[in-house]
Amino acid sequence: MGLLSEESMEFLEQCRRSRRLVLIIVAIALLLDNMLLTTVVPIIPEFLYAIRHRHDPVNNVSVVTKVTEPFSIYTTSTVPGLFENGAYEDPGTNVTSRCLPDKAKRDRDFEYKYMAKHNELIQENVEVGIMFASKAFIQLLTNPFVGPLTNRIGYSIPMFAGFVIMFVSTIIFAFGRNYTVLFIARALQGVGSSCSSVSGMGMLAACYPNDEERGNAMGIALGGLALGVLIGPPFGGIMYQFVGKTAPFLILACLALGDGLLQLLVLQPAIAQQEDEPPSVKELLMDPYILIASGAITFANMGIAMLEPSLPIWMMDTMCAEKWQLGVAFLPASIAYLIGTNLFGPLGHKMGRWLAALVGLVVIGICLMLIPFATDIGDLVLPNAGLGFAIGMVDSSMMPQLGYLVDIRHAAVYGSVYAIGDVAFCLGFAIGPALSGTLVQTVGFGWMLFGIAIINFMYAPLLYYLRNPPTKEERQCLAMAEKATISYKAFQKMEEEYP
Repeated sequence: MGLLSEESMEFLEQCRRSRRLVLIIVAIALLLDNMLLTTVVPIIPEFLYAIRHRHDPVNNVSVVTKVTEPFSIYTTSTVPGLFENGAYEDPGTNVTSRCLPDKAKRDRDFEYKYMAKHNELIQENVEVGIMFASKAFIQLLTNPFVGPLTNRIGYSIPMFAGFVIMFVSTIIFAFGRNYTVLFIARALQGVGSSCSSVSGMGMLAACYPNDEERGNAMGIALGGLALGVLIGPPFGGIMYQFVGKTAPFLILACLALGDGLLQLLVLQPAIAQQEDEPPSVKELLMDPYILIASGAITFANMGIAMLEPSLPIWMMDTMCAEKWQLGVAFLPASIAYLIGTNLFGPLGHKMGRWLAALVGLVVIGICLMLIPFATDIGDLVLPNAGLGFAIGMVDSSMMPQLGYLVDIRHAAVYGSVYAIGDVAFCLGFAIGPALSGTLVQTVGFGWMLFGIAIINFMYAPLLYYLRNPPTKEERQCLAMAEKATISYKAFQKMEEEYP
C-alpha cells in the first residue's frame, strides 16, 4: 500500500509538471464558461416573455405558437400599425412581421393580439440586450484589476476563484425566476469569466514560451471556448423545450465542480511571485501595436454579440421559429469557429497572423451583410458558418500575437496584456448587445448588421502595421537616435547664437 501511494504521488507530481494538462484545464474552464454564456441565449428571450404572461389564460405556452395554417402577409386591415398593403410595421422600426397566420384575416381580435405580441418582442430586444451585455460590461470593469493581480500572486488563485464564482452564477441561473435575479447571475458570471480567461491565457503564454507552440496551444484553448459556444445554444434550447429551465444549469454546475477538483489536484492554487518586472497596464495601452491587435478582437466579435439577443427575436418575429430552432441557428457559427481556431492557431504563424486577421475581418463583414436576407433557418447556415470561421481566424491569430508583442516590446509577463485582450473581447460583447436593441428599434435589424460590417471593412487595413512590429531594442535605438537628433539641433542653434 505504501509503495502504491508513493507511485501515485509520483504520478501526480508528473501531472503537475505537464504543460498539456495545464492546457486541458484552461480549455475546460473556457468551455464551461462559454457554454454557460451561450446556453442562456435561446432560453432568456422566451422565458422572460413566458413569466410576464404566466397568468394569461391562453398564453401559458411558448412565445411562438405552432400554427398549422399557412402563413402569409395579409392584405387588408384596420388595426393600427398595419398599412394598406397589409404588411405590419412597427412605427420607426422598419421590421415587418412575416409570421401572421391566415386566421388573422378572419378574426380581428386574434389579429390585434398577434400584432401586440410582435410589438412586445421588438421591445424585448432592449432588456434582453442589456442583460446579455451586463456580463461583458462587468468583465470589462474587472479585467484591469485581475491582470495586475496575476502579476503579483500568479495565475492559479485567480483561476480557481473564477471557477467558484462561475459555479455560484450557474446555480442562480438555475433557480432564478425574475429578470432582476437573472441579471445578477449574468453580471456575476462576468467576474468569474475575467478571472478564468485572463489567468488561463497568461498561464498558457508562460508555459509555452516558443511563439509557434504558444499559437498552437492557444488555438486548442480557444477551441475549448468554441466548443462551449457550439454546445451552449442547442443544449440550452433543446433542454429548455423538453426538460425545463433548471436542468441545463444544474448539469453545467456539476461539470464545473469536476473542473474545480482538477484545478485543486493539479494547479494547487498558491501565491507565486513573478521574476521579471511586469509592464504596467498604462505602458501597454500606450503601445499602438497592442491597441491594433486588441481592436481587431473587439470588432470581430461585435457582430456576433449583436446577433445574440436580436437574432432569436428576429427569427421568432419573421420565421415563427420554435425554441429549439433559436439555439440551433447558432450551430453553424459555433462549428465553424471551432474549425477556424484550431486551423489558424498553427496556420496563422505560417502565413502571418496580421494577414489571417485582416482576411477574417473582411469575411465577417460579408457574412453580416448576408444574414438579413434569410427567409428561413436554412438560409442562415452559410452566413453564420462563415461568420464563425472568420471570428476564429481573428481570435486565434490576435491572442498569441498579444503575447508575442509583449515578448519583443516589453517584458515576458502576460497578466496585464491578456487583461487588455480580454477587455477588447468584452468591449465587443458589451457594446454589441447593449446597442442592438436600440439599433433594431431605430434603424432595423438589417441596417444594424450593415453598419457593423462597414466598420469591419474599414478597420481591416490597419492590421498591415502588425506585419513587422519593431522590437524593444529597435524602439530603444529609435528613441536614442531621436534624442541625439534633438541634442544636435540644440547644439547647432547654440553655435549660431554664440559663434
